[in-house]
Amino acid sequence: MGTHYHAHQPDGQGLIAYSQEEHATWQTLIERQLPCLEGRACRQYQEGLSLLDLPRDRIPQLGEINAVLTPCTGWSVVAVPALISFDRFFDLLAHRQFPVATFIRRREELDYLQEPDIFHEIFGHCAMLTNPAFANFTHTYGQLGLAASKEERVFLARLYWFTVEFGLLQSPEGLRIYGGGILSSIGETTYALSGRPRLEPFRLLDVLRTPYRIDIMQPIYYVLPSLDSLYQLTREEILVSLAQARALGLFAPAYPPKPGRAAG
Repeated sequence: MGTHYHAHQPDGQGLIAYSQEEHATWQTLIERQLPCLEGRACRQYQEGLSLLDLPRDRIPQLGEINAVLTPCTGWSVVAVPALISFDRFFDLLAHRQFPVATFIRRREELDYLQEPDIFHEIFGHCAMLTNPAFANFTHTYGQLGLAASKEERVFLARLYWFTVEFGLLQSPEGLRIYGGGILSSIGETTYALSGRPRLEPFRLLDVLRTPYRIDIMQPIYYVLPSLDSLYQLTREEILVSLAQARALGLFAPAYPPKPGRAAG
């Protein structure tokens, strides 16, 4: 997959110079998304967002994010190009470093962007990385991916997709969102809890066998009983389920295939 976006490079002090138009895009995105998350985002995300105290009128510098993340869970964010290899991705997660592509979407792509931009990465994911259970799961996931074969990584991608990106949580307050792919999307935030998609209890083997497409609203979401249940997934348990998923094969897709492309 190619991209027409190019990441900004930090200067000698680690600072990135964004244009006023880019800052304005960030402001538009964050100011319309925050009200949408009320009563929809999980408590742990809201607590992390409060800790980050993200600026409204400008794109934050990565050092500002690290000043919060590192004391909380030992994580940091690092600048990367718009697209990175799976090897690089897993290596970063295995070392508690979260990749952030340092570009922001254009105004004509406010509602949907195929590549993860800085708004998606920081607003969608970094608040959850202040939570120890979520942070530890992401670290374990990176270690597994780093050691996995190419075929195993395809199955592992589904685990990331249905948790870190598009996960739902059954909380004492009701059904809530913790996946960054939903939390950074105004359309998917309302859709996910609308009653239209199919909701399934989180079962690791089922998740590993469920195909997905990246360019549509998700027809299926998996619901965790608690965030702690993510951390309780051991490497051994994931590897055993991975082998079972490979033997059993994928479920039939819950959506029409994209023309000319196979299911994920």
